[in-house]
Amino acid sequence: MSKKLRTLSLLLALAMAFGLFAGCSKEEQQPADDDKSAVDDKKGDDQPSEPSGNSGKDSIVIATMGETPSLSPTEHNAVAGSYMNSLTYNMLFRSNVDTLEPEPDLVESYENISETEWTFKIKKDVKFHNGETMTVEDVKASLEWAKTFPEVNLYNNDIVQVDIVDDETIQITTDGPDAMLLSNLCHHGNAIVPKALIDSNHDFNTNPIGTGPYVFKNWNRGDSLEFEAFADYFRGEPGIKHMTWKIIPEGSSRTIALEAGEIDFIIEVEAMDADRLEENSDIEVIQFNHTSHNWLMLNNEKPGLDNQNVRHAINSAIDKESVVMVAYNGLAVPALSAVPMNFEGATEENADVYDVEKAKEYLAASNVDPASIELAIICSDDTKKRAGEVIQANLKEIGVNATIESMDLATYLSATAEGNYTAAIGGYTSSDLLSYVVGVYHSSSINASNKTRLVDAEVDAMIDEAKVTLDAGERAKIFEKLSARLNELCSQAPLYQPLTLRAYKKGLEGVKVSDSGGIFWADVYWA
Repeated sequence: MSKKLRTLSLLLALAMAFGLFAGCSKEEQQPADDDKSAVDDKKGDDQPSEPSGNSGKDSIVIATMGETPSLSPTEHNAVAGSYMNSLTYNMLFRSNVDTLEPEPDLVESYENISETEWTFKIKKDVKFHNGETMTVEDVKASLEWAKTFPEVNLYNNDIVQVDIVDDETIQITTDGPDAMLLSNLCHHGNAIVPKALIDSNHDFNTNPIGTGPYVFKNWNRGDSLEFEAFADYFRGEPGIKHMTWKIIPEGSSRTIALEAGEIDFIIEVEAMDADRLEENSDIEVIQFNHTSHNWLMLNNEKPGLDNQNVRHAINSAIDKESVVMVAYNGLAVPALSAVPMNFEGATEENADVYDVEKAKEYLAASNVDPASIELAIICSDDTKKRAGEVIQANLKEIGVNATIESMDLATYLSATAEGNYTAAIGGYTSSDLLSYVVGVYHSSSINASNKTRLVDAEVDAMIDEAKVTLDAGERAKIFEKLSARLNELCSQAPLYQPLTLRAYKKGLEGVKVSDSGGIFWADVYWA
């Protein structure tokens, strides 16, 4: 590891250790990018893009690890899909690239007029890709349409009514005081699309039509997706006119392609290649502290894994420092808490530490024969596979025989969401802790992003209380109790939070990455 990265890693580890991490923080060098996400990120200010480069180059090839499950904004909740959705759609709000706080996107202004009622004035003269001008009818229809999709219902089930006030204003009524509404309106599942297309049962997966900076052109399944700049984009036409996303699952292959000039940008940088990329004078490497939280998911409905002591035994037996070194080349922070520590309200109270003897005590207390525990660890990429191999060796020390099962991203997402697995390495990212715990631990998210299938009345009650608590300080107190309870339940084994990298050719300007991994591509250009 280079001196620079060692220093950054050490500083982050120290900050985490002393609880100084606050504020900003989904699968991989970005391990959570193939899992669920609760945020779509865009530029922090509200100004049109103004590319200043005049190099003559107007195209870019971007390499990413996983292929989107869908181009529709409502038929998935995977970060691989949110990358594509951020190109073609806009929502009423977006996450500020610096703070991750919600800020207006398609909204000109808004007001919270009561505990349950909000009014939103919609921006004028916003064009859809089909040439139509966005209206309040489109907004109302889109939000109501989104509620019919279980994949994204988590982000709109709080909305009970959408009314048109006038030609520029809508009113949203929630089912009670709601601290999540604006964050939910940042989610791709609530993208605004033409009402006429909804009414005609348009297939947004094969032909995504939105207001976003890029127009979809072609999808070569398993290989690439192509987009072109939208000339009528309401913030100004992007500087990069032609964009291709290449699907390259292997990390080393992505690195080689960048070095060879076959691609211009890597979304998920292979940690083992970080030093070599940093030493290449033709390549820029940037690092940020990702909100992604990664774990060994355990299906709490499976025999043996339904025993809390067994789960604690597995968690205590895992040497997370070794997992970080082997899987991430040290570019991650070992995780103990059930929630990301760079959110206010996270705590390590009741969390397990690496202790093989304690793990054996937990197993003895469980009265479960370790040889009877079936643990096939699903891994959807090389980083996870390396982590899985460390875990496999660790668990053998306490008599649990684990196997490694490689699986493509789409199959992995389906199997884990439906509960057709025993264990898997995955993760989740969010711009705020409330969205995170709702997605990962609330029982209403079973068959979606609550992949451990945890059902705990106390957890649900605390999350529900946090949802209606608008005061951030009071909400943080609830989160501390919730975090301690989740550590006690140990529904899955936390592994690490990555120090995430992006790498790209020198000469590419305007690249700014939020702590949840989002990039506003309309601001990127060649110098």
